Amino acid sequence: MVRYSAEPDNPTKSCKARGSNLRVHFKNTRETACAVKNMHLRKAMRYLNDVVEKKQIVPFRRFNGGVGRKAQAKQFKHTQGRWPKKSAEFLLQLLKNAESNAEYKGLEVDALHIEHIQVNRATKMRRRTYRAHGRINPYMSSPCHIEVFLSEKGRHVPKPDEEAKKKVSKKKLAKQKMMSGE
Repeated sequence: MVRYSAEPDNPTKSCKARGSNLRVHFKNTRETACAVKNMHLRKAMRYLNDVVEKKQIVPFRRFNGGVGRKAQAKQFKHTQGRWPKKSAEFLLQLLKNAESNAEYKGLEVDALHIEHIQVNRATKMRRRTYRAHGRINPYMSSPCHIEVFLSEKGRHVPKPDEEAKKKVSKKKLAKQKMMSGE
């Protein structure tokens, strides 16, 4: 059995999925995952399909060195963004897997939202590239591990109206007790 970095708040109302050593860029996948975090499952899948078709953009907030400025990024109150197709496809596959896990568990699929999504760096894979004057340089890939929790949103139950009891300090209680005891 695999270990997850966290456990869901309510394990009976949530499901998990993960992928290890995926040949997809860590930095792009991290930014894409941050864009879909806390989204409703159907909305996230629609968004990722739009990213593949370049209809919506993924804002690049942390790993944004050399990333061009795009007008579509304005809707996220940001300036830089890209359309990481491969990352979006990998996340879509993982969300579909988590959705089927939810169906198997008997959860209501239309009420699911992404509670937790995490992308970690995996061990780099080595290749080599040949340079001028007989030199050789490394040509590394940056794979990643991804884990997702989907959970059903609990219905909001309004709290019954009660008179709020005013907090009284111990010192004040002791003083009241002493005054009433006289």
